[in-house]
Amino acid sequence: MPRPGEKAPGSWRGFPSVPGKKKRITLIDTGIWAKKAADEAAKYAEVNIAASSKDKAYTYIPDAPAPGPDDAYYHITWNNTIVGTKWPAIPDTGTVPLVTDLSSAILSEPLDVSRFALIYAGAQKNLGPAGTTVVIIREDLLGKAPGWVPAMLRYDIHDKEGSMYNTPPCYGIYVIGLVLQWLKDLGGAEFIAKINREKAALIYDYLESSKAFYSPVDKNCRSLMNIPFVPRENNADRKAEIEKRFVAEAAAAGLVNLAGHRLVGGMRASIYNAMPVEGVKALIAFMENFEKTL
Repeated sequence: MPRPGEKAPGSWRGFPSVPGKKKRITLIDTGIWAKKAADEAAKYAEVNIAASSKDKAYTYIPDAPAPGPDDAYYHITWNNTIVGTKWPAIPDTGTVPLVTDLSSAILSEPLDVSRFALIYAGAQKNLGPAGTTVVIIREDLLGKAPGWVPAMLRYDIHDKEGSMYNTPPCYGIYVIGLVLQWLKDLGGAEFIAKINREKAALIYDYLESSKAFYSPVDKNCRSLMNIPFVPRENNADRKAEIEKRFVAEAAAAGLVNLAGHRLVGGMRASIYNAMPVEGVKALIAFMENFEKTL
């Protein structure tokens, strides 16, 4: 992050000093969490949905159009947990500040944070308990919020107070510290990325060869963290039967939480940092045996 006096890679357009006068932002729609970000942003700004993958059930990442020259910022959701997509590369937004939701992929692999103006990430996937959020913000953006923004939502105040403007979530921060030390001892983001890529490759390779299941996600933007898969079955009733039996029998075998999100159905393996390679191999062995029963 640039220090005071250093030139930032982009300039902050900011929001009006009074509510009701809206600036514009550009947002790429890649699923439910991007949609939630758009809905919240619409309370304060005109939201331009520049591209969307809704036409194919969010199974790919669309090309990122250039932002408008006067956009306040450009927003992407880096990893999409429900549909299992991830941005293959950081889009170039020129001088328009780039903002991302990194909640479900933070510290899963190295990422050049200097390319972003602001990163926000819920801790509940790879860092610690739900309820704690990590924010990385370029220092030149601090203090740009209009006066009507409540103190609790002003990053300049939290920065000035050392993140202790109010009583922080102490236990959550303590657990995050333990997790970060564990990750550091392992070898850091580079090391965990190698493990995560190995885990994901095992599942995707199996799905490519399976006669019973497949991944509906475009190969160029498959998530390392969330891998949805569905039966190779055209009959809807038979497909639902297979999914229900798979989840139940997997749970009986000690493989839990494999049901797909309620909005999309199917099955989903979430293989966050804490999931060992052995767990992935156990899942694949189960899937191979299950496939023989169909």
